[in-house]
Amino acid sequence: MAQSVVLITGALTGIGRATALAFAKQGARLVVSGRKQEAGRALEQELRALGAEAEFVQADVRHESDVQKLVDKAVARFGRLDIAVNNAGTEGVRGPITAQDAESYAATFDTNVLGVLLSMKHELRVMQVQGSGSIVNISSTMGHRGAANASLYTASKHAVEGLTKSAALEAAASGIRVNAIAPGPVETAMLDRFTGGADKTAGMKAAVPMNRLGRPEEIADAIQFVTSEKAAFITGQIIDVNGGKTAS
Repeated sequence: MAQSVVLITGALTGIGRATALAFAKQGARLVVSGRKQEAGRALEQELRALGAEAEFVQADVRHESDVQKLVDKAVARFGRLDIAVNNAGTEGVRGPITAQDAESYAATFDTNVLGVLLSMKHELRVMQVQGSGSIVNISSTMGHRGAANASLYTASKHAVEGLTKSAALEAAASGIRVNAIAPGPVETAMLDRFTGGADKTAGMKAAVPMNRLGRPEEIADAIQFVTSEKAAFITGQIIDVNGGKTAS
């Protein structure tokens, strides 16, 4: 993994940030992206302080021109792209299906689904020429289960898993692996927004057999494993990391 070129979208907080720090500590060369310039520059400096070659590129994955420039800048800086982690996402608008509309649909799907589609489109464009690469999309346990009052988020993660499997089939002959990590509830600001309160977060924790929330660093560990040579025969898989939540 040392000296691999790693691109991470949604890298400024939570799982994305933990993943960037984990790769930096292993000597990877990093391009991290997000929508907030100040936070991005701060992360860039933090990664460099760990000894990593790192660059922040401001990008909004809802816009193809941003995604294309992001991938092109990564290749221009480092000459290739070995690993891509498509982590940018939103919890969307909670509430019953009867309260949803075209605007709330777009607010969720433009980031969670279109963003992953556009990211893979341009990552694969580079990786197919190389004949190698590994892509990880971030799904959720809700990507293969139902959840009341979270229909749009749930549906968007189901779509991410479908995109992952289809891309894996298309890319396998080119030496590229495409997988998804599906976290359970993880200690992030997004979880706090999603649950809407400490009591509801506690309820999600109680539903985890290990009786705790996951840590962003644990998801980063799973991402590092599945993008490594130790997982060289794994592609097209949705890998649950959830403390046993989907065991039954």
